[in-house]
Amino acid sequence: MNILSTQSSQVLAGEIAHAGGFPLIDVTYSRFPDGEVYLRTGEVRGPVLLVGSLFSSDDLIELLLLIDACAEAGDITLLLPYMGYARQDKQFHAGEPLSARAIARALGAGVSRVFTICIHEESILSYFGIVANDIKVTGEISRYISTMPVKNPLILSPDRGAASFAESVAQYCGYESDYLQKTRFSGTEVSIEPKSIPVAGRDVIIVDDIISTGGTQATAAALLYEQGASRLYTICVHGVFTTGAYTHLKAAGFCDVVCTDTIERGCSRISVAPAVLKALGNCS
Repeated sequence: MNILSTQSSQVLAGEIAHAGGFPLIDVTYSRFPDGEVYLRTGEVRGPVLLVGSLFSSDDLIELLLLIDACAEAGDITLLLPYMGYARQDKQFHAGEPLSARAIARALGAGVSRVFTICIHEESILSYFGIVANDIKVTGEISRYISTMPVKNPLILSPDRGAASFAESVAQYCGYESDYLQKTRFSGTEVSIEPKSIPVAGRDVIIVDDIISTGGTQATAAALLYEQGASRLYTICVHGVFTTGAYTHLKAAGFCDVVCTDTIERGCSRISVAPAVLKALGNCS
C-alpha cells in the first residue's frame, strides 16, 4: 500500500508508513499565481492510502486533488484523522447546508473506503455512500496515561455526554472515573464539580474527544483546585485549540495539555498510527 498525505498530516502519514512498512510517496505542493493549489505526486502503483485531516478549506482542496491524481490506482482508502465540518450534522434553520453531508459526498465519490477517527457523530458515515468506519483510539490514550507520573488519579470527562469515553479510558488504566456536572445557582453563581467522586488530594486527568476553545475546562480548573485537586491534566483526541486555547488552559493551571496527532501540534504526544494499522489490517 502506498501512503500519501496532505500537508497537514505529513507526520502521521510518516508514522503509519514506517510502522507498517509501507512506501511513503513524495508529494510536491505549490500554488499558481492566482493562489490555486497545485500538487504533483511521485509514481503510484497499487492500492493507496490517502491521509489528510480537514482543518481548513485548503485541506479539502488538497484531498480532492490527491484523489484525482491517484485515480488510476483504482483502490483508494481515505483516512480522515480529523473531519472538519463534522459537527455541522444538523439543520437548525431553513436554508442551512448540512455541511457534514456535503463534505462526505464530495470525498466519498472518488475513493473505495473511508476511515475517520473519533468522529463527532457516527451517523455522518452513511453520507459517504461507500464503506466508512470510525476508528477508536481509547487504547492509545489509555496507554499514554498509564505512563504518567500521577498520584491517586481520577479520570474526568468535561460533561455527561463524554462520560462513556472517560470510563473506557479509566477501565483500561484501572482508575476511577466521573464526569463534571455544572449547577447554576443564579445568573452569576455556577458550580462545576464531579458528579460523585471528590477530587481532594487527587491528580485529575480530564479526557475529551476534542478541545476547541478550552473555555469549559479552564473555568473548571479553578473550581477543581478550590475543591482540593492536587494537579490537573487534560488530554484530547483532536487538539483544535482555537482562540489561544492551549495558552488559556496552561494559564488556568493545567500541568500539561496533550493531544493525538490527528491534528499535528507541538503537544501531539500520542500517535493514532497503531490504531490505524489495526483497522487497515481488519479490512484487508
